[in-house]
Amino acid sequence: MINSKFRKKMASSWFSYLQSQICKEFEYIEKNNSKFSKRNWSKEKKNEGGGSSYLLSGGKIFDKVGVNKSTVSGTFPKKFRSKILGAERKGKYWASGISVVAHMKNPKIPAIHFNTRFIVTSKEWFGGGMDVTPSFKDAKEKKLVHDDLKKICIQNKKNYQKYKKLCDEYFYLPHRGEARGIGGIFFDYETKDWIKNFKFVRELGLSFIDITKKIIKRKEKFKWTKKEKEKQLFKRGRYVEFNLLYDRGTRFGLNSGGNIESIFMSLPPEAKWK
Repeated sequence: MINSKFRKKMASSWFSYLQSQICKEFEYIEKNNSKFSKRNWSKEKKNEGGGSSYLLSGGKIFDKVGVNKSTVSGTFPKKFRSKILGAERKGKYWASGISVVAHMKNPKIPAIHFNTRFIVTSKEWFGGGMDVTPSFKDAKEKKLVHDDLKKICIQNKKNYQKYKKLCDEYFYLPHRGEARGIGGIFFDYETKDWIKNFKFVRELGLSFIDITKKIIKRKEKFKWTKKEKEKQLFKRGRYVEFNLLYDRGTRFGLNSGGNIESIFMSLPPEAKWK
């Protein structure tokens, strides 16, 4: 049996490795026009961990992309404990994960979000997913994203339809009565068979890189107009609304003593509202 300490170490090491690979691949996509800047942060209590945030902005492809990785521990505030599996009584937790949000310069290329995490309370589980938010409809792009995600689920004997449904339900703005984007997959509280779940999380991380590269390659040379950029900025407004009102990662970060700048790195550099 793999003990909990080893599982934590393995998960945290993987997220660090994936962060470095994503940054490397995204800098290559930029063809060295832009580089990531790195910022390390720590929680106020030194023994409760911290993280590293990589930010690339003003690129030829990426308007702004943040790649965050953190490994933290501590005790949740009492009012938040009931919202986290296994934290209801004592509130103690350990969590490690990676989160990526990419906002594109070309309005015809969608915003892309990905995250995976391993959380330990009195229970242990993986969560995460990937979803895509376009400003313009593109049936081929939607099929590309969902076909690749379905493939990775089938290879790992995961229920794609269940994950897709969870994603559609989660990335929804009830006050607008609309979906944030075209969805993807979303999963949480995966507690059974740590080895198989960890394999799935790793393969999903690598698939995220591949899918993102495919999406960008299809459209990186597409021309766009000021009017189309304007539409993208209004769509980004919806993105902001979701992240501030409903996003679990935002709430988790705020209730676990996370770094404010890293938590809000997912927000776009510009957005508009009517």
